[in-house]
Amino acid sequence: MNLNQVTLPVTNMLDATEFYLTLGFTQIVDTPHYARFECPDGQSSFSLSLEEKTSHHGAVIYFEHEDLDNWVLELKRKGIVFIQDPQDETYLWREAVLKDPSGNKIKLYWAGENRLNPPWRVDKNGE
Repeated sequence: MNLNQVTLPVTNMLDATEFYLTLGFTQIVDTPHYARFECPDGQSSFSLSLEEKTSHHGAVIYFEHEDLDNWVLELKRKGIVFIQDPQDETYLWREAVLKDPSGNKIKLYWAGENRLNPPWRVDKNGE
């Protein structure tokens, strides 16, 4: 099994697509009501769906980058505003936090080996 994509609601497709292009994603679908992007590394994708109202769903989307601090500096030079600069978290990830133009919360992070194998990892399917 593999995760195909996550779809975020947006209230302004033009602003949203410009924002995600600025972050460095490649747009692969472009319609007035739907856009889809692929990540520069790996095979992950995500999409945007135009909605009439702002939706505060509580979901957070995470994008991983090994050179997090330099990526954040580069994005700041391009005008991207952050809520939190990169910092080390207690769960062993380094994270920066921002919101897209529609208010969707985004975390840019680097976790290395701890992404899938933190010291407290459990295996509920183990035999």
